[in-house]
Amino acid sequence: MANVLIGSYTARLDASGRIKVPEKFREVIEQVYGKDLFVTSLSDDSIKIYPLSVWLAMTDLTSDGALHLRPDVRKFMLRVNRNGSRHELDSKGRVLISQALREKARLRDEVEVLGLSNHLEIWNKDVLDGTLEEKPLSDQDFESIARLIPRGKPE
Repeated sequence: MANVLIGSYTARLDASGRIKVPEKFREVIEQVYGKDLFVTSLSDDSIKIYPLSVWLAMTDLTSDGALHLRPDVRKFMLRVNRNGSRHELDSKGRVLISQALREKARLRDEVEVLGLSNHLEIWNKDVLDGTLEEKPLSDQDFESIARLIPRGKPE
């Protein structure tokens, strides 16, 4: 099994606002990262579920001293922590998504769960389809992405 979260699966929210993390994702999260998660939104169109260790590594400000005093960093931290919360996968592989986050992302019964390498995104399927249709990848996007891919040594 690969140690990355990739692909897309349909899932359902239960009446309490919990989502059962698709099994392929759950296995990777539990084996590689453990059960501790951070659930938040960086924008209001989707929900992000980070393994807690990934979130902490991404937002570790102590190595750079007072970085948290920068206005842009402070604004980011306020936004993601305002409705974000720490959770643990329960014994059935479910995680709670707060009502505030569900409302902002327009999540209802059926949702799309996408693996983005080291975290998950939860989308309302119609919102996701509209976003992908409105903002298709361009040739310039592909060129930018190609520049990010490490190149091997010539033989």
